[in-house]
Amino acid sequence: MSATFLFPDSKDFSPDLKEVARYLGYRKVAGPDVDVSALMEKAAKEMQSVIKPQAVFEVFDLSVVECSQSECIKTTTELKFADITLHSRDLGANLKDCSKVALVAATIGPQVDALIRRYSSTDSVYASILQATGAMYIEEVVDLLNAEIKKIAETQGLKTRPRYSPGYGDVPLDVQRDFFRLLPCTRIGLTLMDTLIMAPEKSVTAFIGLY
Repeated sequence: MSATFLFPDSKDFSPDLKEVARYLGYRKVAGPDVDVSALMEKAAKEMQSVIKPQAVFEVFDLSVVECSQSECIKTTTELKFADITLHSRDLGANLKDCSKVALVAATIGPQVDALIRRYSSTDSVYASILQATGAMYIEEVVDLLNAEIKKIAETQGLKTRPRYSPGYGDVPLDVQRDFFRLLPCTRIGLTLMDTLIMAPEKSVTAFIGLY
């Protein structure tokens, strides 16, 4: 299938302040106090007014071949999709039994980075809360992506695996280059820097297996 784009309306998002608290390191038994909670609510409203959620994904046929111990020093897996061949024990475990894989990319826009920078030099506490709020909002975008891919999987009698991003486990960060080559990431405002870090900062790329 060709690339599919999502441009959700930020007004439809429901801020999850419990997630913001989790990103800030609070536990359920010891949540934020009244003052911090007020700042979290302020941050959620302020950021919601500037976020520009955008996402793109494409589903590829996938070949998964596990190497035997006699072939590999450590058990690993050969993964083939599009014109890519990857060897990864961790991603192989995530994509075990999958026949397809979706490559996804999502962002909430550069305005979020600008908002966080504006407060970083004057109010470090609020800037930290904004960082956590941005993490919450990009998760909401990826949840929408997951839901769309799940619908596609269901039409084919398939289910989906949890997403897995480059840079985790034994999957090198330079796999980002393949995402940017195979997906039209620039059309949702994404840039891959020489450091392999994406701009805007609150952006995600990931694999989602279909089995």
